[in-house]
This record gives sequence, structure tokens and C-alpha cells, in this order.
Amino acid sequence: MKCENCTKKECNKKQKNEDRESSAPADASSSNESDDLDEFHKLASAKIFLSDCLACDSCVSWQESTKIAQQNQKELFKILNLNKKCDTSKHKVLAVSVCPQSLPYFAAKFNLCVNDAAKRLCGFLKSLGVHHVFDTTIAADFSILESQKEFVKRYLQRNHDEHAFPMFASACPGWIRYAERILGNPVTPHICTAKSPQQIMGSLVKDYFARQHSLSPDKIFHIIVAPCYDRKLEALRDDYFDALYNVQDVDCVLTSGEIVQIMEQKNVSFKEVEEVALETMFGDSRDIVRHNGVKSDGYLEHIFKYAAKELFDVDVKEITYKALKNKDFQEVTLEHNGGTVLRFAAAYGFRNIQNMVLKLKKGKFPYHFVEVLACPGGCLNGKGQAQTDDGKPDRALLQQMEEIYTSIPIQLPETNPHVQRLYQDWLEGSDSHKTKETLHTSYSTTSQTSTSMDIKW
Repeated sequence: MKCENCTKKECNKKQKNEDRESSAPADASSSNESDDLDEFHKLASAKIFLSDCLACDSCVSWQESTKIAQQNQKELFKILNLNKKCDTSKHKVLAVSVCPQSLPYFAAKFNLCVNDAAKRLCGFLKSLGVHHVFDTTIAADFSILESQKEFVKRYLQRNHDEHAFPMFASACPGWIRYAERILGNPVTPHICTAKSPQQIMGSLVKDYFARQHSLSPDKIFHIIVAPCYDRKLEALRDDYFDALYNVQDVDCVLTSGEIVQIMEQKNVSFKEVEEVALETMFGDSRDIVRHNGVKSDGYLEHIFKYAAKELFDVDVKEITYKALKNKDFQEVTLEHNGGTVLRFAAAYGFRNIQNMVLKLKKGKFPYHFVEVLACPGGCLNGKGQAQTDDGKPDRALLQQMEEIYTSIPIQLPETNPHVQRLYQDWLEGSDSHKTKETLHTSYSTTSQTSTSMDIKW
């Protein structure tokens, strides 16, 4: 199947890549490397594996490609080295936020339980000079809660809003880029406006955390540890930029694999690192928890159960997935009073996204909500961690990661006391203007006129 605005050569190559479930890496070297890298000058430049849905030409501008190339380990050590110098005016507080889908990678790779892996990762980062290491589960809590409310609102307005359904999940940056740059207006109004967990975490660190510590946002350097390279692209979006302080909400994204590369460069044994618990911004720590859903942050399951209760007063305890054409396209339905009242789907990978869009354009799309993820197999299979050295999927490691992730205790977003506290203390109420402004964004067709970056898709 050929996607719109894409050459036949590119599409054929893309389809072959997905059939193999692998991608070819390409090195992107920074055009503005720091001269002050000390012993870390040998670190490899970031390898860009933009996810499967970004198959079309001109998805990424040359300016963006340069900024992406600068988001590598060298940026971390540039800040660390500046912090060692006497000029305190250039010192920054270094905060690292770790995605839940990255932790099973460290646990599986180093044969540890996920809590021990999280503590050793935190200990390693702090040994480098990082000041704070946060668990990002709270950001996913906010994203899920806002998505739930938006779905119910769309359902109630479905007879007056032609774009109410289907509602597409907004957490995957690869999918968002493809929708905005290639699919355009037929699709973008259907995307949930809730920000992704990464960008909500960016707001938490650069706004709430900064205020709590009497810091201006430009005095914080915020790094996200994530499973995929697409997160680097997401961090560059214009709507996540603070013009007053001239900073992004997220300054740099490093993949799980890039963190391991730093360990190898420093000859660090992960199992010998001192254990330090991840922080929560409230001066406490806790064991790692996750949301429902083995493949992602669990948007489908949480929204489905919430909508069933809110709209039909049905308590759904367990969700039964029905696999359709392949294991990465599944659906879930709710039967009530003799009819199907909710129909949700999960669509992972470029092939399933293309089939989904084709059905939408033909007017044969029966779903109310679709959890869309660019990577086949979901977020754990991000190209920044579940790959062998030659860029192929590490299936054995991925299976271990899935088993580890499934074993993590589930916590409902509604039960997190810190979330309710932040709604009041930070956002002035769950339905306030500040909540909408801080936790939501908008998506629209973006024309691309710049020369595309030289990436092998």
C-alpha cells in the first residue's frame, strides 16, 4: 500500500522494512558540537530511527534534523562540565525524567527486578552529576485522566460535532508527526488534545518544580530517558517552547540505549552502582507502578473502563481483546442493552495505521477510540532500546521486557494523591483554564517546504 504524498520507491522500501520488522539506522552528526566534552568525545552521535509511520519524504526539515542531531549524550556532558566550572552564572539544575517503558529494558538487560534497575539507573545518573531523577508515571496519570474526560465530552457532543469520532490517542510522537505532515485535516481534528506524558512532564519540571525551588525555567536542563528516537522530535515542537525564557519544556531526549552507551564509555558495571530511589517532586519515593496495558501507557483500557462507567454505568473489570488481521490490530467492544455501544481498537505499526486511515477515508470506520502507536509491538519495542547492534529487533530481549512490564503493579491514575494535589495547587482545579492551557495542545496540518534530512527510512 502506498501512502499519500510519498514516492513509490519510498513506500515499497518502507513496506519491506515493516515486513521484516526492522529499520536501517542512520548516523546524524551534530553541526555544532561543543569543544568542551573532555573524555566523552568518543561517544557516538545519535542514531536516528524515526518510527515506522514516518515513511514519507520531507517529514523532517533540515533545521529539525540539526536540532535532533544535537540531542545526544554530548549535550548532557556539556552541561555537566559547565556545572564544574567556577562561573556559577552558567550552572544549571540537571533533572532527568525516566519513562516507565525504559525501565524494563534496564531490568532485562542487566537481569534485575524493575525496582532495583530503577534505583541503579538513578544512582548512575546522580554519580555523573545529575541533581534530580524523576519517575514520569505522574505525567502519564495526567495524560490519561485528561484523555478520559475528553472522550466522554466528545461522546456527549457526537451528534453536533462531525469530528467527535473517532478519537485518536495523542501519546505517540511518530504517529502525530505522520498525521500532521502527511494526513492533514481529515485526521488531525480527531486527535485527542491531551499532551503526551513526556510533554506534561516537561511542564511539571519547568513550571511546577521550578516554582517550588525558586528557579527560572532557563536554569533547569531537563532530560527525558525514553524508549524511542521520535521523542527527540517531539521535544522540538513550537508549542512546547517558552518564548519568555527561550527554552523548551524538554531540553534533550536520550534513549535507553544511549544511556547504556554512556555506561560502556565510562566502564561502569550497572550492578555495582549505588542504589538511589527515583524522586516524585514531593520529597518522597515509591516503588515503580504502571498503568493498564502491556504495550503502552494503557490509554485504551483506562478510557474504555472510564467511558463504560460514566456513560452506561457499567463496571468493566476485565477487557477482552479480539485480534483482527494481525496481533498489532485488536479491538474491544462493550455490549449494553442488546447492542454495541463502545468499539475501541489498538493499531500499532505503519501497516496498521495505513489500513486504519484508508478505512477512515472510505467512511467505513466503526471505532470510537483508537490507541495508535508507530512501533509494531508498542512502546517497549521502541527503536532506542529493543534493537540489536545491527538495528534488528531483539526479540528475546523484548519478550523479557514484556514479562517484566506485566509484573509491575498497576495503579489507577485516579488513585494517585499527588495528582489531585497538583490539580488544586498547581492547576487551580481540574476544569480550570490553566489545566486546559497546561495539559492540552492542538494539532493541525503543517506544510513542509524545507529540504528533508538525509535519513534512510
